Amino acid sequence: MFSSLLAIPRDFARHRYLIRQLSWRDIVGRYRGSLIGLLWSFITPFVLLAIYTMVFGVIFKSRWTGTAPQGGDGLAVGDSRSDFAMILFAGLILHGFLSETMTRSTGLVLGNTNLVKRVLFPLPVLAWTVVLPALFHAAIGFLILMGLYVGTHGLPPPTALLLPVVMAPMIVLAAGIVWFLSALGVFVRDIAQAMPPLTTILMFLSPIVFPLSAIPEGLRDWVFLNPLTIPVENVRAVLIWGHAPDWTQLAAYAAVALAAAWFGSYWFRRSQPAFADVL
Repeated sequence: MFSSLLAIPRDFARHRYLIRQLSWRDIVGRYRGSLIGLLWSFITPFVLLAIYTMVFGVIFKSRWTGTAPQGGDGLAVGDSRSDFAMILFAGLILHGFLSETMTRSTGLVLGNTNLVKRVLFPLPVLAWTVVLPALFHAAIGFLILMGLYVGTHGLPPPTALLLPVVMAPMIVLAAGIVWFLSALGVFVRDIAQAMPPLTTILMFLSPIVFPLSAIPEGLRDWVFLNPLTIPVENVRAVLIWGHAPDWTQLAAYAAVALAAAWFGSYWFRRSQPAFADVL
């Protein structure tokens, strides 16, 4: 298992130029032919933020009940509309990242049949051409979130520098999911139809539109099985509340992410010889 895990960063380093080129082509290709091009990557999060804030903050009059953890350098209370918007948006960014990787992964191999038939092309690197564009759009979302924070509360807390540490396990998990689903999607085409409702379920069963404290205590442990819960809670801790992440939670999440990456990579490589026959 350990040698298989080492193969993942080794392959990434070996083919980093190819991965960078394919990922950037994917990002730019989405907006090719549009009038404002990459500006859509900034407009879309703004629109999403406005819609969800209007629905939950204005129409349903939702508020982040209770106070933030004490002792941090960030927000003390998330009761105002702008605070609620930032808290909500932090969760939506992570959901968007995971949702994009899951929905796009099912057709990854099917959409690159010309590469499947090239014996020398390293097919496993295609997973990064899904993960990195999704990460690019998440990064833009975080820039918008920090801009809103600065505009309403001043400089973000120093713990915001820990964001890459908090995000790293989720990126690894996303890569494992892409490898698994992209290979499975070659043989079971129905999973492409299951991804949109599944990602919606993951959103509403995670503390994105409501605080974790709102969940009955007897069910709270089950919510931590959702791959969004720990990243959402810890991203809010470092970006908004001004607290260090829960290192125990992150360590457990990282262990699961590494196991998922190993299994996904193993499944993809074992399935790869059959791709050409099925396609």
